[in-house]
Amino acid sequence: MDLTRSPADEAFRAEARAWLVAHVPAVPLPSLETAEGFAAHRGWEAELAADRWSVVSWPSAYGGRDADLMRWLAFEEEYHAAGAPGRVGQNGVSLLAPTLFDHGTPEQRARVLPPMATGEVVWAQAWSEPEAGSDLASLTSRAVRADGGWRLSGQKTWSSRAAFADRAFGLFRSEPGPAKPQQGLTYLMFDLLAPGVTVRPIGRLDGKPAFAELFLDEVFVPDEDVIGEPGQGWRVAMSTAGNERGLTLRSPGRFLAAADRLAALWRTHGDPSDTALRDRVADAVIGARAYQLFTYANASRFLEGERIGPESSLNKVFWSELDIALHETALDLLGTEGESADTEWSEGYVFSLAGPIYAGTNEIQRDIVAERLLGLPKGRR
Repeated sequence: MDLTRSPADEAFRAEARAWLVAHVPAVPLPSLETAEGFAAHRGWEAELAADRWSVVSWPSAYGGRDADLMRWLAFEEEYHAAGAPGRVGQNGVSLLAPTLFDHGTPEQRARVLPPMATGEVVWAQAWSEPEAGSDLASLTSRAVRADGGWRLSGQKTWSSRAAFADRAFGLFRSEPGPAKPQQGLTYLMFDLLAPGVTVRPIGRLDGKPAFAELFLDEVFVPDEDVIGEPGQGWRVAMSTAGNERGLTLRSPGRFLAAADRLAALWRTHGDPSDTALRDRVADAVIGARAYQLFTYANASRFLEGERIGPESSLNKVFWSELDIALHETALDLLGTEGESADTEWSEGYVFSLAGPIYAGTNEIQRDIVAERLLGLPKGRR
């Protein structure tokens, strides 16, 4: 792993830092899990895009800065250290966009990516179904051939951002009765305002609608919104899943910033005689630093041409458990003050509880690590 940075790399980081100092709102935006907050965060995406900071790793033709992974990681570190708002466009930017770069057509990239970069179109992830979450291949929502496109029917649930988003992407069964459940699936994009779509928000523990369930009744989708070949959706989806679990969904900058805030919290609220809590603070900070180095090592490999493999499951288990540890420790430090107020720590804690579940449960990820990385025999399923 080469951590040497060129003067141009350092200039990129400095430019990002200066921009963030000048533009990050002095007063935090309302929670993006509310209608008011969602609109405010959409505006923040537009502000980022105006100076090409919303999608730094994308080609400049789509509003990016052609930044490589190392510069993207540097930007993420500066972004979170500055206390910048959460990214309401994350599902699109981090999951759908890499899929389009790998499997989309030039027309799809030209049509979908620019409004995604500006926040004009915010995307929801519509993968899970009532009987198909981590076992995604068991999904039953259908895509039936129609004149010029497809008709979608079925139900999606736990769809991130769907309560307020504009469009969604997901897998549908287009060939009933395949030899294997991973076969006969098609990856499609669809409009959440289209006739036949019903969106029903799902509240979190704090009541905010972070998710929604979608009911689809003969929803028409044109052929141009199929990503990859019909029936080959599983292969396309696995590239999305690799990005979700591996590198792009949870950049180390997010955890480094939280670890720094936790260390500061210990200095103002910590009891020096409580060595057990002190050790938890230290462990959380060490975990954030370890995740940073692990990610830089992965980025070095990717820059040399390697691809995300089953090690993305290792990554997912680590960051999801680290996120809970960081927030639990902070709440224990704050005591009743942390639990009773609608603070950044309390909202972050509620969100962190979902980490071991979404993007494939940690139980499934451990199975993947055991079987594909360690070569252990199958046992759980």
